[in-house]
Amino acid sequence: MQILLNDIIKDNKVHTKKGELADYIPELTKANPNALGICVYDLENNVYLAGDFNTKFTIQSVSKVIILTCALMDKGREIVFSKVGTEPSADPFNSIIKLETRHSHKPLNPFINAGAIVCTSLVNGNNANKKFRRVLDMIRIMADNPNIDINYHVFQSEKLTGNTNRAIAYYLKGANIIEEDVEDVLDAYFKLCSIEATVEDVAKMAAVIGNKGISPWSNEEIVPPNVCKVLMAIMMTCGLYNASGEFAVNVGFPAKSGVGGCIMSVVPNKMGIAVIGPALDDNGNSVAGLKVLESLSQKLELSMF
Repeated sequence: MQILLNDIIKDNKVHTKKGELADYIPELTKANPNALGICVYDLENNVYLAGDFNTKFTIQSVSKVIILTCALMDKGREIVFSKVGTEPSADPFNSIIKLETRHSHKPLNPFINAGAIVCTSLVNGNNANKKFRRVLDMIRIMADNPNIDINYHVFQSEKLTGNTNRAIAYYLKGANIIEEDVEDVLDAYFKLCSIEATVEDVAKMAAVIGNKGISPWSNEEIVPPNVCKVLMAIMMTCGLYNASGEFAVNVGFPAKSGVGGCIMSVVPNKMGIAVIGPALDDNGNSVAGLKVLESLSQKLELSMF
């Protein structure tokens, strides 16, 4: 495995030149666009690292997986999916247009910004800090790393430039989808996007999901199995925004990307995978990261299809 990962990173490094850093969050432009790293964490508790695996990054939309996890555990499927759908979107992740055209005004799924903001409002806690701590604590447990925390420079950058998300959230408030204070919910959401991690942290979180919610290192249940089934289904259909179908064809396992350049991937009953490559394509997905996952899937025949 180690030799394979080293070769895959080496072969795909060239693709980092084909993307651009996310510049609408100014702090993200400080990332190294040439970075490319991977972690594979299997369910026998083996960890394999290659490339720029020590690179720290903010998880951005990868946090949406854990936000949904907490919302489902705190409120249950019926309440969560009464306020957000489960359908893929052909529009950009920060689009507002479907909120107006859908009769129910529900966001299409939990992994577009509108859906994640709604799910943040459903996490237990009567203020922004309590909601943030609820999800951060879950991330720390799933990653087996109590030192994971927020990057405050990125948080401030997100908050100062997050006007599209404000428009989305206030629209949802007007449509009675969000019941809590909008600025409070947004504060928690921006903080969660600004949590800093490494590929090993994210791969371990993915391994928990792929192991039906059971930690491979302690054999303890962290997330209920029925929640993990929902997470993997929505990751499969919605995890890479409007490129989710292409990813299913080329790679073939559940994943969730973030504009910090991370892609969290789950190979059910086998492993968790995380890649980091901050240079993005037009859909907001890591250019080189996608190529790395495609190569790994093909060489190890990991596609679920």
